[in-house]
Amino acid sequence: MTHVIEAPRAEDAESLGTVQLRAWLQTYPNEEAGIDERWIREHRGSCATEEGTAQWREFIVAANQRPDLLFCRVVRSGTEIVGFLCGRRDDMVALGPMYLLDEAQGKGAGGRMMSEFLAWAGSAPMRLWVTEYNERAVRFYERYGFKATGEREIWRGRLPNVRMIRDSASSVGLG
Repeated sequence: MTHVIEAPRAEDAESLGTVQLRAWLQTYPNEEAGIDERWIREHRGSCATEEGTAQWREFIVAANQRPDLLFCRVVRSGTEIVGFLCGRRDDMVALGPMYLLDEAQGKGAGGRMMSEFLAWAGSAPMRLWVTEYNERAVRFYERYGFKATGEREIWRGRLPNVRMIRDSASSVGLG
């Protein structure tokens, strides 16, 4: 199936929360870190609730009103959303969240979303957080010129994240 990348519509808000939770359940379980389905649902399940949907709707509307400050693209497989990438511009450009369900990975959609994001961000320096043991994501970001800074955080006492940045001169991955 062809993956279409486009700006989300307000009515996509519920799907974004559901995709976010599904991506967490696919990506982050880690016995060593004490992260299982129960922990994920406890700490990220709210993204798929009515409140989470309202927050997504608010972000989508704001991104459509202020595309200079907020970025969001979804990946559709037919009518189903299977991934998304969002970002914001403040003192630096922050990338995230970015999620792509397992069934959509390895087919070029992530790279196409990243290319759109990099075009939007221009030459501004960028930053993101990535889960340390998500090696596939770390390699993906490295292909686009992001480098680990050594800065770490343990989200909610368990999830080990590392900061990655991309300086304004990087052009890796744009070809």
